[in-house]
Amino acid sequence: MDKKKKKNNGAEEKPARRPVNYKLVKRMMRGTWKYFIIAAAALIAAVLSAYLIPIVTSFTIDYVLLPYAEEGYSAGTASLPAWLMDRIEAIGGAQFLIKHLYIMGIALILVTAINAFSTYLRRSYIAYGGEGIAKNLRDDLYSHLANVPFDYHKHVSTGDLVQRCTSDVDTVRRFIQNQLLEIVRTVLMVVFAAVIMLRIDPLLTLWSVILMPFLALSSFIYFKKVTDTFEAADEAEGKLSATIQENLTGVRVVRAFGQQRREFDNFTEKNRDHRNKNRRVMELMAYYWSISDGFGYAQIMISLCVGALFAVRGRISVGEMLVFTSYTAMLTWPVRQLGRILADMGMASVSLGRIDEILSAPLETEPGRALTPEITGDIEFRHVGFRYEDSTEPVLDDISFTAKHGETIAILGSTGSGKSSLVQLLQRLYTATSGEILVNGVNINDIERHHLRRNIGIVLQEPFLYSRTIKDNIRIVDPEAEDEKVFEAARIAAIHDVVTGFEAGYDTVVGERGVTLSGGQKQRVAIARMLMQAAPIIILDDSMSAVDTETDAAIRDALNGRRNSCTTFIISHRITTLCRADRILVLEHGRLVQQGTHEELIRVDGLYKRIADIQNMLEDELKGGDA
Repeated sequence: MDKKKKKNNGAEEKPARRPVNYKLVKRMMRGTWKYFIIAAAALIAAVLSAYLIPIVTSFTIDYVLLPYAEEGYSAGTASLPAWLMDRIEAIGGAQFLIKHLYIMGIALILVTAINAFSTYLRRSYIAYGGEGIAKNLRDDLYSHLANVPFDYHKHVSTGDLVQRCTSDVDTVRRFIQNQLLEIVRTVLMVVFAAVIMLRIDPLLTLWSVILMPFLALSSFIYFKKVTDTFEAADEAEGKLSATIQENLTGVRVVRAFGQQRREFDNFTEKNRDHRNKNRRVMELMAYYWSISDGFGYAQIMISLCVGALFAVRGRISVGEMLVFTSYTAMLTWPVRQLGRILADMGMASVSLGRIDEILSAPLETEPGRALTPEITGDIEFRHVGFRYEDSTEPVLDDISFTAKHGETIAILGSTGSGKSSLVQLLQRLYTATSGEILVNGVNINDIERHHLRRNIGIVLQEPFLYSRTIKDNIRIVDPEAEDEKVFEAARIAAIHDVVTGFEAGYDTVVGERGVTLSGGQKQRVAIARMLMQAAPIIILDDSMSAVDTETDAAIRDALNGRRNSCTTFIISHRITTLCRADRILVLEHGRLVQQGTHEELIRVDGLYKRIADIQNMLEDELKGGDA
């Protein structure tokens, strides 16, 4: 996300709001244009039929009823098109219609039915279009987040991303479904009403819209204030979502350290801030609706009073007064609604900008030729260096070694020495800033990234398990795999006997992130899942730290039995885990300070020998204590 800039006094300054990206608007509307075209056509029909209802009523009063209700009363010229009046006169005019008054009732029912059906079509198809746009946005966001560089996810809050992918998308959807065509409807109603009303009486038209400018001005003021307030409320919701997400996923840590009260206080603070900012939005809305209601009812009262006065003086007919009163009400509420439309448009633009921030993040690209060579596990690091973009300190510096197919390479080093970064470079989660990495003689930058990663299996120290059955978690890389293949992978990972001891066996559903399993069980399930990949290169990134020494040895024995099928990288702090490797790499401060076999390294002074001596001494002390 955009970082906040600093003001001269050191305070944080909010980044400028992103303008609406019209390419994004076009992209999110793909496949939905037909719905909006039908909805727009239905809207025009609904507006026209809505204006016809008062005209039909006025014609019935002025042309049909009043001439016969009061002797000598002259209704004047009926306000219908000349061609329609000619047809009415041809069938007998008012005398015919008064004898067949039901015709006017049928006409009124027909126009009302057209209005109702058109409104149904408009709302239905705009709903289809809005849901289609929301689906497009969610699909694009999910796909984009799955294909941004790995480093992107290290600098953003998961809770904030979830909020943008749900709440912000829903804000855009609601605006499209509820307000988008209302803009067109308001314009059409103003234009149609102005044309008809000006033809009847320009002076009364002026009186009927005299307060409209003030109503429109209050709408724009409300739009400006509520947009800024909503943006603050939206950001507060993102922080609240992030707090909830972190606490739910870290509930075991919270309880282990007895931090429930502190985390509750933290949540309460975020929740209070969210409440206060949303309450400010609601307050502005309450102010606007009350003020606009006052202007609206005052305008209707003015139109009714002046219209009645003009009708008494004979300037207009009773039917025309009815038209003006009806049209004034029909005009007032759309103009009043303009404030809500503008406010929702402001909210939608804020949400769209927050969505655009994600979709504007650059995708992971192919720096080379995107080749798909056969990968067997021959690897070479040539003077590889790496540092993060925002740092001048190297994480890795001048790393060179080779790994042949079938070899096991162990990596030892203190925290922060660059062990995990080294294997992340091999997966091309990061790109080396100097040197090159070759896999089967091909620079990994020239290998298509999906092909490369399919051929590298990895198990992390903190593996992620889905809230599914153990069987589904193991065979997630091959959902159609037979049960026996799943069992074999579990046996190698020394988890088969444990799973069969569960009441539901392999159908046991693990909780979110595998919370119902112990740390060692999760690691072993993850190892079995990795083995199902049958990759020619496997990486165990401190992935047996939570298992006991006996189980660790059993897993290593099983892996050694299939060592000819893959090249293995093992990161660990246990000398007993590393000692059987074909080559051991010792990293210190990002540099390769030692490499060799266990027997070679144990004979020379260095980091490896010091760690081995410390671990041997601790084991001797523990054995002595047991004795």
